[in-house]
Amino acid sequence: MVDNAEKKLLVDAGKRIRETRSAQGLSLEQLARLTGISAPALSLIETGKRDPRLTTLKRIADALRVSLTTLIANGSDVVEPSPSSSTGGYDLGEYH
Repeated sequence: MVDNAEKKLLVDAGKRIRETRSAQGLSLEQLARLTGISAPALSLIETGKRDPRLTTLKRIADALRVSLTTLIANGSDVVEPSPSSSTGGYDLGEYH
């Protein structure tokens, strides 16, 4: 089950893919030929309705001639680790 944060990530990545594709003047069918991914599958990715594998996103990025991070990274979501963290790590005691 996809939670709201994951859904937003999928929608945002799909939007960046669509914007990049459109800016380059490519149709879904043309991108499909370049990636080997069907146009309907690409459409589902662009609308955030399909959770693509990392290798699929890499194929799309390569076809669009952009970095993978261009498609999936959102600068405002980057979190720098706090050097003053007093916890010293994660508590994984509940996970066996």
